[in-house]
Amino acid sequence: MMAMGRTKYFLGFDPGQDKCGLALALGQEVVRHEVVASDRAIACVQEWHQAYPFEQVIIGNQTTSRRWQQQLQAALAVEIIPVDERHSTLEARDRYWQLFPPRGWQRLIPKGLRVPPRPIDDIVAIVLLERYCGYPLLLSQRQ
Repeated sequence: MMAMGRTKYFLGFDPGQDKCGLALALGQEVVRHEVVASDRAIACVQEWHQAYPFEQVIIGNQTTSRRWQQQLQAALAVEIIPVDERHSTLEARDRYWQLFPPRGWQRLIPKGLRVPPRPIDDIVAIVLLERYCGYPLLLSQRQ
């Protein structure tokens, strides 16, 4: 659970073999989110850390997590907090449609049959942040 106190940035990281999801939150607001190629993930996290000095990385604890935790620890002096990522991809699929409601004829497609039009690893990172925080995050209008 997130410690209360001053508002600070924290990073959600969905580790993967080919691509990773990143989401940066400030308080209850996601200020940036992106899907990046795995070979660019550490460099991207370092760039984000310079622009937004986050103190914690919330990372999924499954498949490639240990390797990514070691790489992040070597690249940054921040706290790495693993969270349970079981079923996070399914949850992110629903969360995608909450954050980006279907428009036009896509609204007619039953919810269970809708497929997001892009990779949702960044939404998985948002789900990981929400699991850690214990509350839903809002997308910033400044993105």
